[in-house]
Amino acid sequence: MTQGPEFEIARFLRRLQWTAIAVGAFWLMWLLSPILTPFAVAALLGWLGDPLVDRLELSGRSRNTAVILVFTLMALLLALVLIILVPLIEGQLSTLIESLPRYQAWFTDVAVPWVERRSGMQLATWLDLDHMIQLVRSNWERAGGVATTVLGYVSRSGFALIGMVTTLLLIPVITFFFLRDWDLIVGRVASMVPRDHIDTVSRLAQESSDVLGGFLRGQFLVMVILGVMYGLGLWAVGLDLGILIGIIAGLLTFVPYLGPTSGVVLGVLAALMQYGDWKHIAGVLAVFGVGQVIESYWLTPKLVGDRIGLHPVAVIFAVLAGGQLFGFLGMLLALPMAAVANVLLRYAHERYTASHLYAGEGPTIVLDSYVDRNVIVAVPPADPEPK
Repeated sequence: MTQGPEFEIARFLRRLQWTAIAVGAFWLMWLLSPILTPFAVAALLGWLGDPLVDRLELSGRSRNTAVILVFTLMALLLALVLIILVPLIEGQLSTLIESLPRYQAWFTDVAVPWVERRSGMQLATWLDLDHMIQLVRSNWERAGGVATTVLGYVSRSGFALIGMVTTLLLIPVITFFFLRDWDLIVGRVASMVPRDHIDTVSRLAQESSDVLGGFLRGQFLVMVILGVMYGLGLWAVGLDLGILIGIIAGLLTFVPYLGPTSGVVLGVLAALMQYGDWKHIAGVLAVFGVGQVIESYWLTPKLVGDRIGLHPVAVIFAVLAGGQLFGFLGMLLALPMAAVANVLLRYAHERYTASHLYAGEGPTIVLDSYVDRNVIVAVPPADPEPK
């Protein structure tokens, strides 16, 4: 049955209405991004913990009891991580502070002359302390403006610190309520979906949850394993800051190529400053080379696989775009939003390939088992039989 122009206009208005709602939600999220971080983190933790809560409920426990058990388990895991990591990081930072004079001497006595010999630039003059003092005196007014700016930033950073502490205190409270009411929240959101589209939305939501859950859990394990592996390997090479560099490289693994690249750069610099020979540099390269082989051929295929289905360039773009648009909140939500967007794009591609725009008005029927590749045989659909 051919639809009239009124139907087409109504459908266009509905699409325009949903587009306006999406744009408004995006704009509201951009406005509220400074305060949405604890809610986003808590929602992520609630979503990750809800399957375990549901399993405990199926075993006969009440929802509140299951939530308390899962919340306590999360708190114990966090406390265990802090107990292990805080002393390590504190010791590494103390070593870094103690080594700063030695690193500065290496930079001014070795690195700068080496760059000057090969580039012809006179860097030592600009890095000389007396020259820098004279430069500040000759530009005192500008320096005063910079100092005022720095002091203003320091004063603002105090408020930022208070805000960060408040955020950290809010996260566990909001996480508890998300865990307790997650099924209720999902049910209310599902009740608002138009009934004609509930099956499609449910399918896409379940697929997005499976993709995102598998990716986050697998990527977290990869980050932990690589961080431990890099840290222990660099410590075995003999680097004083090997554990700290390994932790940094492991945490940055979620951005493709950024983790190993940053680890190699920091490890090579640390080896040059501490030892200055090629043997330890080769040891650093060997640690990251072995780590990359293990990650590429075992860890990522086994634990992560192709669950998110995004090209590494798309992942990097998503993280950078999220940070540019929404700051830390955007970087936090970049990969989850990219995973959901990829599911929606696959669905859009599926709809497109099944549409008349792609397939045409009539199906293509192969009449023989052998078909010349240069000849396309198309048979139009038969006219309907008269009633």
